[in-house]
Amino acid sequence: MEVLFESFGFRALWTPELIIVLLVVGAIYTYIVTKGRVHFKDGAPVALRKKIYFTLGLVALYIGWGSPLYVAGHIMITFHMTQMVFAYFVAVPLFLLGTPKWIFTAIIDKFKHTMLGPIFKVVWSPIMALFLFNGLFSLYHVPFMFDTLMQSELLHSLYQQFLFVAATLMWWHMLAPVPSTSQLSDLRRIGYIFANGILITPACALIIFAPEPLYQTYTNPAVWASVMAYCLPAGAEVPMSIFSGPDSFAFLETRMDQQLAGVLMKIMQEITYGITIGYVFKQWLQKEKQQDGALTISDIPVPKT
Repeated sequence: MEVLFESFGFRALWTPELIIVLLVVGAIYTYIVTKGRVHFKDGAPVALRKKIYFTLGLVALYIGWGSPLYVAGHIMITFHMTQMVFAYFVAVPLFLLGTPKWIFTAIIDKFKHTMLGPIFKVVWSPIMALFLFNGLFSLYHVPFMFDTLMQSELLHSLYQQFLFVAATLMWWHMLAPVPSTSQLSDLRRIGYIFANGILITPACALIIFAPEPLYQTYTNPAVWASVMAYCLPAGAEVPMSIFSGPDSFAFLETRMDQQLAGVLMKIMQEITYGITIGYVFKQWLQKEKQQDGALTISDIPVPKT
């Protein structure tokens, strides 16, 4: 990583444009949950815990889409997988947990009364979300698709945004941030989480057990030079060593790097989904306690004397 910092300029490593965008998003969020909440129906005060979640979500998204990991992810696929973990398995659930229910309710009500209502209803299906995210994730890691996307700034950015939307839909049904709109019972949500874990496994297995490196992005110097030319922001300093291939910067043999990337993704996915199962189970227990607490003394039959 020291060689990486010495070779690339500030703009290439830190993506200041993304920092500005995320700061604007954070400022809008802060306004809405403080002064702006009076314009929302049931705009109750937001707990500090939720504000921290949303802030951490912004940090995680920056790590996933910017930061030095962005350049490093074009040199070693292990760093690329680390990016994906932060963007789609850390940032998305943190955003959902950090956003107040009354904001989601307002958005849902708005969509219901527009021409997009029927489309919104179909897209919001748990089954649609299940196959959409895992399908897009698996397709992304097909060698031809991966190398093509990595060589096109526009296509790669669009695909990342589609993945983010698909991840949001998937995590929505797992976390149920607005319980009244949840289409799954708590037990089915746990099953849904297991199903997501199963569907993402083939992509991880492909990367882990492939007998040779799959991606020209990390093996072909010409392709890699093309990838780096597209991934660096306009005006960024491009080191001459870029044209000798990723081996100039990588510290792991290519196939070992690929195997580590697949293992990392699978382990981190299992950890995040395991934490989510614990979260759902906690919600389930709280509901049971509330139902038990609803049984008052007046509901208990008194024997006649």
